[in-house]
Amino acid sequence: MIVQICVGSSCHLKGSQQVVALFQEALKVHAQYAAEVTLAGCFCTGRCNREGVTVLIDDEPFIGITPDNFESFFNQTVLPKMKGEGM
Repeated sequence: MIVQICVGSSCHLKGSQQVVALFQEALKVHAQYAAEVTLAGCFCTGRCNREGVTVLIDDEPFIGITPDNFESFFNQTVLPKMKGEGM
């Protein structure tokens, strides 16, 4: 699974560096699945939103990711994909 976090200027200003750090920590917690994940930065995806960062998971866009909603996003969206559930 490839997770790309937008680090373009708009997302950078909205806290993409915090979202990257949260992903890194979450992957440490779920180390048994981390080998299945490639974490990368990307530049503007053209999906700028008023709030939050754009994250692409295997090219599927998720917009509005913030430190406040990261935990629910990770647990409800990312973790099941890491585990191969719902595919």
